[in-house]
Amino acid sequence: MSKTPPLLTKDEMQEASARLRAYLRDEMEVEVGQLPAEMLVDFIGRDIGRLFYNRGLRDAETVVRQKVEDVADALYGLER
Repeated sequence: MSKTPPLLTKDEMQEASARLRAYLRDEMEVEVGQLPAEMLVDFIGRDIGRLFYNRGLRDAETVVRQKVEDVADALYGLER
């Protein structure tokens, strides 16, 4: 069974888990260690992150479609 490659670099994982630990501590008064925080970051990235990613793709598609319409309108305006 092959292992899935990590979603984040070591430095990105350290930053993400540190930020998660600070959030949990400051906002929820919950202390978690480094490993549980990294496991939660990994879960969020693999199981929830796709929702944000897909939303970003849909938003980008909307922008690109509008730009294509703008170009088509500009080209139509150049017709003689």
